[in-house]
Amino acid sequence: MGFTLDPEVQTGLMAMMGGAPPPPPAKVGDVESRRQMIAGMFAALAPAMPADITTKDYSVPVSDGQSIRCRLYKKQNAPEGGSGVLYLHGGGYISGDIDMYNGVVGKYVEETGVPFFSAEYRLAPEVKYPGNVDDSHKALLFMVEHAAEFGIDPKKIAIMGDSAGGGMTAALLHYNLEKNGPAIAKQILIYPMLDDRNVDPDPAIDDIAVWKADDNRTGWDGILGSSRGAADLKPSAAPARMTIEQAAKLPATYIDCGDMDIFRDEDIDYAKKLVQAGVSCELHIYPGCTHGFELTAPQANVSQRAFQNRFQAIRTIVPVGGKEKL
Repeated sequence: MGFTLDPEVQTGLMAMMGGAPPPPPAKVGDVESRRQMIAGMFAALAPAMPADITTKDYSVPVSDGQSIRCRLYKKQNAPEGGSGVLYLHGGGYISGDIDMYNGVVGKYVEETGVPFFSAEYRLAPEVKYPGNVDDSHKALLFMVEHAAEFGIDPKKIAIMGDSAGGGMTAALLHYNLEKNGPAIAKQILIYPMLDDRNVDPDPAIDDIAVWKADDNRTGWDGILGSSRGAADLKPSAAPARMTIEQAAKLPATYIDCGDMDIFRDEDIDYAKKLVQAGVSCELHIYPGCTHGFELTAPQANVSQRAFQNRFQAIRTIVPVGGKEKL
């Protein structure tokens, strides 16, 4: 048997298209068309910012004398001194910003009470690896240095991201180890983009895939350039290159992905390495779900299950060296 779309997810996808046929696919390397497509999708689908969330923007210095914009999200009257999350947005490494993800991040903060610090790392292809992951690392260091101001425990910081932001999260964990950076309590990966070699269509899902092989090639070419596919790439460039020995140095991990998402196999393989390395890993593969399923069909039963599992993953961040209780 082949894969079958969840009926509620299918309804959401049809509503997103408005009954129109899908637009012709952008050519490989066409970054601008993909930026417009992703921005339009989020404008239509992203949830509204909850009313009880306060935000404050920061300018964080990065390399070459530049700076990036970051945004702190806090729930009004939530207790302080607990965990905090550095959030890295999606967009195939080539698109997206913190404004686009305002409602997404706000929803996580509202439901959990955990402060989030969202980082607007610079995009490929204008900035390539390691510049993007170094931007994210500078945001992490800023968050640790300002933990008291943010009302968080620096030993209870997790890093979270979706799609390319999930890939950036996984890359940042390795980059942080390379730089002897602060210990991280947890990583939370939402259908992460991990493998630069995943550039060939999967005939089982290609017709329905929201993010396709040509999109993936464009994103990875953007961030890695001619290095994409090289045998000697580090996991801080492409996290799927991680060995079991390298996996053993990572914190507890949460991963979820749909079974009709082109990232499915690489996410399962990544989780398998973590388990083989003795790292606590919670993995969910949701049947009948495409990339971004919870955005296209937020009220679907499967989306509600995914949200609740993510909220629980955020609520159960424990101090570095502690033991997680699920």
